[in-house]
Amino acid sequence: MEIPFFKPDINETEKSLIDEVLSLKGEQKVELLENRFREYIGCKYAISTNNGTAAKHLAMCALDLKRGDKLICSVNAFPSVAEVIRHFDAEPIFVDINKDDFNMDPKKLEEALIKHKHKKLKGVFVSHIAGQPAELDEIYELAQKYKVKVIEDASYAMGAVYKGKKIGSIEADITVFSFNPQRMNAVAYGGIMVTDNKELEERARLLKNHAIVSEKWDKYGNLGYVYDVVDIGCKYDISELNAAFCTAQLEKNDDFIKRRKEIANIYYEKLQGLPHIELPKKIREHNFDLFIIKIDKNRDGFARALKERGIYTGLHFIPLHLLSYYKHKYNLRVSDFPNALANYQQILSLPIYSALTDEEVEYICENVADIANKWI
Repeated sequence: MEIPFFKPDINETEKSLIDEVLSLKGEQKVELLENRFREYIGCKYAISTNNGTAAKHLAMCALDLKRGDKLICSVNAFPSVAEVIRHFDAEPIFVDINKDDFNMDPKKLEEALIKHKHKKLKGVFVSHIAGQPAELDEIYELAQKYKVKVIEDASYAMGAVYKGKKIGSIEADITVFSFNPQRMNAVAYGGIMVTDNKELEERARLLKNHAIVSEKWDKYGNLGYVYDVVDIGCKYDISELNAAFCTAQLEKNDDFIKRRKEIANIYYEKLQGLPHIELPKKIREHNFDLFIIKIDKNRDGFARALKERGIYTGLHFIPLHLLSYYKHKYNLRVSDFPNALANYQQILSLPIYSALTDEEVEYICENVADIANKWI
């Protein structure tokens, strides 16, 4: 048996909406996606982009980030978080994590806010890891105290809930999402930036398509006869085909979450108490976009052993201070962020997605248990 790390769950819902696009029938899918997403999250504005990284970059554009500005972010994040900051020649300030939930440690955040308190310090870029939100109450309180904005990366937290409210509908200035973040060469890509701030929404919507202003764009995307360019923009608009696919995926997102929680419960039941393995800690409500276990020794060997049995795993994430660019650019030492380093040496993401069958889950559990019981 061969089990990929991720496989999309596709049925007639996606095919029907895509057929409408190819037949030039039905309502515009980009508009449909933004409206549905806004309703799903409970925010005022949703601006679609062609992928999740574009949504992050567009958020930085909306904030009017400039050279020398600073944004604090977790050292345990996908490289795109720091990357979009650096594209403006601004500076990412890394902070360490809580070892139990892999998210930004509010105590380390406050230390960084005190140390870097300056007019160039613009905000905090919070990543929600694996589907378990960061400790937002403390983060929002600190942001208010130090008068900085909060941008949240919910690439792995679409539909996640913090104290009864969906991520993206609480107090963040901007929240960004990604469709299919686990997969390279995805069937379709899409990103979404959401906000309740009208000024940020208007700037983002302007900049995502070359900062062109015109009398109107028609339903086929044709530009009005007379147009102008009022700023330096990007080309981040999503295609109708991608929007159709993402809309269909959004309609099923709650079902995806429900299925991932079922799989997580099986993992907890079958893998509890195994030698050498520590299961994820559920500190807050968790939607299990990822299921990250810890292997107490030779994590890479454990991953290779699973791959030999057809089970593919992931690594979420290599701390940013260990990556060559950031290590050399900022003279960072391996030991600068001990919690992130300790986690990195042990973490391993098991497959968890709605298309995974019970038989495949059982196969994963059997082989993880078999390897763990023989591990030396």
